[in-house]
Amino acid sequence: MLRREIAAAFKHKPGPGRRELVVLLSVPVLMTISYYWGTTAFYRRSLSGWFGLQGEAAQLAPYAWWGLSSLLWRVLVPCLLIVGILRSKPEHFGFKLSSQHAKIYLLLFLGMLPLLYLASQRSGFASTYPFYGGARRSWQLFVLYELCYLPQFVGVEAFFRGYLTFGLYPRYGYASLLIMAGPYCAIHFGKPPLETFGSILAGIALGFLALRSRSWYLGALLHIAVAATMDFLAIWNNGGFGA
Repeated sequence: MLRREIAAAFKHKPGPGRRELVVLLSVPVLMTISYYWGTTAFYRRSLSGWFGLQGEAAQLAPYAWWGLSSLLWRVLVPCLLIVGILRSKPEHFGFKLSSQHAKIYLLLFLGMLPLLYLASQRSGFASTYPFYGGARRSWQLFVLYELCYLPQFVGVEAFFRGYLTFGLYPRYGYASLLIMAGPYCAIHFGKPPLETFGSILAGIALGFLALRSRSWYLGALLHIAVAATMDFLAIWNNGGFGA
């Protein structure tokens, strides 16, 4: 009896199709590659002696590696999978410019400002951001660091709100947001707990807006703005540049 009930339950539940299988299998593979070979830690451990960089360039290079690796494994490779394996178009996965819901994204950023200011005063955030301590020394180093660091958020949005969410949406609908929220939360492990818990709600909200606008680009812009503001406020609340 139990076996028949289980068989009947699976019979009436649509399983993943080819599109979903490719996405669900490739996401953990690409996340693993990014974790082991796309981080600042990997660069410092294995690549720092390759390029002969000195001074600030050597200090900033790990963050440039992080940003470029994110664009490679979270943007370029998923696009290749979309075109080469799924025989689809990247724009069907949110890879297209759109200004739809721009006011909502702006309101979200403005609403985040007080929270970012309060968070920047907490020791956990103040000691974490910016990741590169040299960015605290001057405006110039701050800007250079952000140019190296911020591109990785384009990869984050393309991968989680684009490739993963749009990849699962045709079969699973808005439940794809809940599926995406798990691995997205996981990449925040090691950061302040408040930020990690907040990533669950933020990921779902950004995913919903991406689906509604058929694009993740403004989500990437919002993510970049929030991250840069967090870095700046953490420096500001610790005495400013050069303190």
